[in-house]
Amino acid sequence: MTSAAEKKLNLERASNFMRQYRDPQSRELKKLSANQFMEVWSHYDKDGNGYIEGTELDGFLREFVSSANAENVSPEAVSDAMLVELKQCFMEAYDDNQDGKIDIRELAQLLPMEENFLLLFRFDNPLESSVEFMKIWREYDTDGSGYIEADELKNFLRDLLKEAKKINDVSEDKLIEYTDTMLQVFDANKDGRLQLSEMAKLLPVKENFLCRQVFKDGIEGATKLTKDDIERVFSLYDRDNNGTIENEELRGFLKDLLELVKKDYDAQDLHDFEDTILQGVDYNQDGKINKKELTMILLALAKHNQEEESSA
Repeated sequence: MTSAAEKKLNLERASNFMRQYRDPQSRELKKLSANQFMEVWSHYDKDGNGYIEGTELDGFLREFVSSANAENVSPEAVSDAMLVELKQCFMEAYDDNQDGKIDIRELAQLLPMEENFLLLFRFDNPLESSVEFMKIWREYDTDGSGYIEADELKNFLRDLLKEAKKINDVSEDKLIEYTDTMLQVFDANKDGRLQLSEMAKLLPVKENFLCRQVFKDGIEGATKLTKDDIERVFSLYDRDNNGTIENEELRGFLKDLLELVKKDYDAQDLHDFEDTILQGVDYNQDGKINKKELTMILLALAKHNQEEESSA
């Protein structure tokens, strides 16, 4: 038999999902565990595209605000005019990249969560470039499978928390819960492991330099592409300053290049792409890219972008 209290809770959950996470007396939001945070995320990201946007965002904001009332008012109590104002204030505060929607990191800032789990979303220093990303990838893909499996992800999260907290106080059970939650969030194709493009969302890079305007201006961009631009790109990837882009440096550069044409990609895609690019420009066949070879790639990129735009 369902008790009256359970019935009341089920009714509240049905009418306002956020209400169950508030303290009944103070109406403050309670600290959410990794699983509870995931429940909230999944409930509002109804189409599972990794964002709370449009009508999903409207629904979340109405319920978030009305759940703070002591009386169980319906989310419809928030008028359309109020919603417009509310959304503007809310997005100014939490929409860091100003894309008009909320991603999982932005939601993590808004909801109170267990401190350790919250730390996983707080990369105070995003990676400088994809070269660092590829080094981390190689370090944690210990079996060289081209994927970060659950146990490898758990090791990565453990080290990340150690680094953030400088102490080791996360239980194995909690780590397993965090790993499961992170897989639920970032494993877009649901194969139980992270491919390159999925890990790239978990571990963001400050900027894909190849997305800059100078590479988007086609032929005009190619003529605008200065020696300084090429020097800057070269030094961004030639981290050891030895005059060539090689190994993780090369894979970091190719990852950024691949990201411009493919949203979902894995280690095999990167490997195939590396073969194609090197066949096209690596005239001395040393498996590395020098400044002259990089210049050819960047000019081809600018030209390709213009052809894309003119055929669009």
